[in-house]
Amino acid sequence: MLGSSRGARLVAALASALLLFSTAAACGSEDEPEKAGSDKASSTSSAFPVTLAHKYGSTTIKSEPKRIVTVGLTDQDAVLALGKVPVGTTEWLGGYKGAIGPWAADKLGGEKAPTVLKDTGTGPQTEKIAALNPDLILAVYGGLTKEQYTTLSKFAPVVAQPKEFNDFGVPWQQQTEVIGKALGQESKAKDLVKGVEEGFASAAEENPEFAGSSAVMATPYDGIFVFGSQDARSRVLTDLGFKLPADLDKVIGDEFGANISKERTDLLDTDAIVWIVSDTAKDSAKLHKNALYSDLKVVKDAREVFVAETGDFGNSVSFVSVLSLPYMLDRLVPQLAAAVDGDKSTKVTAPTS
Repeated sequence: MLGSSRGARLVAALASALLLFSTAAACGSEDEPEKAGSDKASSTSSAFPVTLAHKYGSTTIKSEPKRIVTVGLTDQDAVLALGKVPVGTTEWLGGYKGAIGPWAADKLGGEKAPTVLKDTGTGPQTEKIAALNPDLILAVYGGLTKEQYTTLSKFAPVVAQPKEFNDFGVPWQQQTEVIGKALGQESKAKDLVKGVEEGFASAAEENPEFAGSSAVMATPYDGIFVFGSQDARSRVLTDLGFKLPADLDKVIGDEFGANISKERTDLLDTDAIVWIVSDTAKDSAKLHKNALYSDLKVVKDAREVFVAETGDFGNSVSFVSVLSLPYMLDRLVPQLAAAVDGDKSTKVTAPTS
């Protein structure tokens, strides 16, 4: 999964389910009084068994999962937001302990950070996943192949990416709700989604100039790489009210993004363009040396937003999860507002923290 110019290495980016032996005690019985929190425990356990459809068919989860491994690159955030800590996560951006970003770190509580797995380009680390003895494997924001899904399914129920979207194309809303259903917390997941969507709505209301303005996200990887409508980063823009270039998906094809030819540099001539770069000074200077690009109105009107991929903010722009989005919006929205305010003299400045 390409997150930026370092994204090339990210493109290709366990026993049977455990029985809830404590469910009866949590829900109470005729012989002993109900314990505090029994209503929540009863509600969660009553959600099972649950069956979820995905790209490779459907998966049934028989009881509440306790040992969760996330193969999906951002799935851990939804798990944490729902009050559970995975035993294993897959590293993508930032090199954070447990693969838990700063926007989600407080959700660990006092529990041990998850074991971090790596996708080296050949797929999930099957043996290490099996050693974690999971009772659920989540690969919702991912790109499992059929073979990888079949292999992982030998160790635990696997929820793969939804079939109605490109690989790595599931919207964060659906990702959160699918994971909520898998954990027996469908209602809470919907509430979490609603809360973040209210943040988007507030930002759009406070910045009415976003509505109908055009925007695009790109990275100067191997030329110019542009993210399409099914990419999570592009959905941040559309959820704020921006529209994407009309021919974007036609040029990209059935992918989350693609490199564009020099002849289609016009796709970048939007009301605002967000660049995810390694070094804001060096990469902007290099882009501006490109005569086709520097001649675009978006450049002449100073409507570029440069996001350094190396910091927490840059990582959050690519992460796009129910927990990272509020953190990211607080920082990105002011930049976008400065870019589309109609005043060439307004500088689009990077967040200070």
